[in-house]
Amino acid sequence: MTSQQSPETTQVYRIYIKATPEQVWAAITEPEWTDRYGYGGLTDYDLRPGATFRTRPSESMKASGAEQGYEIPEVIIDGEVLEADPPRRLVLTWRMLMDPETTAEGFTRLSYDIAPAGGATRLTVVHELAGAPKLASMVSGAVEDEGAGGGWSWILSDLKSLLETGKTLAQ
Repeated sequence: MTSQQSPETTQVYRIYIKATPEQVWAAITEPEWTDRYGYGGLTDYDLRPGATFRTRPSESMKASGAEQGYEIPEVIIDGEVLEADPPRRLVLTWRMLMDPETTAEGFTRLSYDIAPAGGATRLTVVHELAGAPKLASMVSGAVEDEGAGGGWSWILSDLKSLLETGKTLAQ
């Protein structure tokens, strides 16, 4: 996987996955998939431009937060669908609601570009983060050692593992 980062403005991640574009699209947009990799969470999309989407925490995410003394909100990510062209492109506004600081930073722009690539699928994720320095640090993986996880690199690696092997990195 390659990554280009200017953490305060735009982060670009590209990964190649031995799966079809349709399988990658499903893994990004269907809640039965979104809860299986990365940080989990059940993402509900209405894939019409102008419609909203939201990610709700799974029961295991709520339990993990409770063990750490942290209450997980009922919606952890929300935004609006700007463009949906299955299985090629999804563009969203995206806001993390896990803590007051990232919520206050407001909406960022996130795009997924999916294309066939010689028997595999190329997934490019572009996260535009101008005005959201705390979120930029989190999704870059820069605060991984502080318990915030490995950001987009980790999420996409977990997605790749799940689609190629049927197992996540932790399994």
